Amino acid sequence: MNQFELHMVSAILPQNPVKDLVKPLGAPSILSPQDFLSLSYYQKTCPAAEEIIHRKMKAWFLKDYTLAASIIRLHFHDCAVRGCDASILLNHRNSERRAYASKTLRGFQVIDEIKAELERKCPKTVSCADILTAAARDATLLLGGPFWEVTFGRKDGKTSIAKEADLVPQGRENVTALIDFFQERGLSILDLVVLSGSHTIGRSSCYSFMHRLANYKGTGRPDPTLDRQYLRNLTGSCKWSSNLVNLDITTPKTFDVEYYNNLGKKKGLLSTDQELYSDPRTAPFVSAFTDQQPDLFFNQFAASMVNLGNILVYTAPKESEIRLDCNYVNPAPRKKKANPPRRD
Repeated sequence: MNQFELHMVSAILPQNPVKDLVKPLGAPSILSPQDFLSLSYYQKTCPAAEEIIHRKMKAWFLKDYTLAASIIRLHFHDCAVRGCDASILLNHRNSERRAYASKTLRGFQVIDEIKAELERKCPKTVSCADILTAAARDATLLLGGPFWEVTFGRKDGKTSIAKEADLVPQGRENVTALIDFFQERGLSILDLVVLSGSHTIGRSSCYSFMHRLANYKGTGRPDPTLDRQYLRNLTGSCKWSSNLVNLDITTPKTFDVEYYNNLGKKKGLLSTDQELYSDPRTAPFVSAFTDQQPDLFFNQFAASMVNLGNILVYTAPKESEIRLDCNYVNPAPRKKKANPPRRD
């Protein structure tokens, strides 16, 4: 990596990822995340919370390793809509979970099982939003990725709207649209490139990239930025748009920097991945991660995941709560009947 690229990366790396978080558009102006999120939030009320989350996440990982990538993706889809408020978990008509963009999301049963045990150990204490945030960290770690400290204290939102979930990038956007989407949520271009690196693991449905395989942008030909052999492999794997393909062709089960190396070989699966390599606003960061040992990517991935986990955190009582069941808003409390007037 040249000195220019080193300077760019070091200049943007946050010294304190929570303190240096850019304020997202539309975020509450009274409190910032560092004012109410804490590493010791459950120290007295549920000291075993993190241990329970990690143990359950590990058990699911051992049964099906693909769920780790699914949990990371579920966390992103949650935070990218209304902030990290577990609104993606609400399961009702026209909720984010029922949106077209959420059709391939998985891992809900993992969060449900973790929540059930926490309710047994610490009733009405640990939010679904905190569970999903910590589970995403543990999923990364189980895949061989970095560890980072998770701050707690998020509340669960009461609103979930399908049409808002459909705004989440689906793999066909251009880089400008991606940058705008991230910056509207207080995330930087560096965060965009780094969090895209989570595609070093996981799978995508063929629907998300089939437009690249033939008649790309009306040319009658495939996307010219696709390696020819890779194109043939993808064409053979995608008889149906619902078929799944590994996002990282080289090391699909390992959290590493091969995702970035693949972009230089024209083997980025999604067009949103491949364009990061060619766009002048994102290319220097891609180059920085391909030229270095994984430590640079790992350290920045941890910092960017902290930034992601602190988007638009709400605390207003009327807007949030600690859900008893992650799938549903808590039932309204019953109103007490007024005592009849006394008769003397």
